[in-house]
Amino acid sequence: MNDSLNEQRKNIRASKHWVFDMDGTLTIGVHDFAMMRSELGLAHDADILESVQALPPEQAAPMWDKINAMECHFASLAKPMPGAFELLEHLQKKGVNLGILTRNVMPATLQTLKACNLEQFFCPSNILDRASCEPKPHPAGIQLLLDQWGAKTSDSVMVGDYLFDLEAGRAANVATVHINTLSQYPWPNMTDWGINHLNQLIDH
Repeated sequence: MNDSLNEQRKNIRASKHWVFDMDGTLTIGVHDFAMMRSELGLAHDADILESVQALPPEQAAPMWDKINAMECHFASLAKPMPGAFELLEHLQKKGVNLGILTRNVMPATLQTLKACNLEQFFCPSNILDRASCEPKPHPAGIQLLLDQWGAKTSDSVMVGDYLFDLEAGRAANVATVHINTLSQYPWPNMTDWGINHLNQLIDH
């Protein structure tokens, strides 16, 4: 590993402001998006949130109810990603700011965190769902958290498992970490560091 890459990873580990995606990042991904699209009558490659948001309110309302119900179902199945508790405990002991930025709805988000025994690491004001701000890949959520913390972008990091997380981080001008347990990182131009286990983010 070259010196500049080593230094970049050292700087990421030393960041004082951390924003995490939830599903597939701090928790093992269980959402069946193909099933969700099928239940909603959407195309197989449609972005669920964007598709429903584009509908007239009276047509969208029952679909939001379906989405919320499905999210709560998946929340009941949630399990923590290996290393999540250890990483968050390590960061909390260091006194860093910890935030969640998810495209889920808040009840499902809180249910997921509780099921995974991770809720203790996040203040309610630092948990942003899709109703709190414009959803990822828009950077609004990251910017909102950094403003709350009085944080510098140079001392902040976004950790996620999907392109939207990385795009949001890039647009907010913070470091981006892509977690993929299979070590597959298809968006190198959006990724500062690809990891396959959260314990790689712990500075020993």
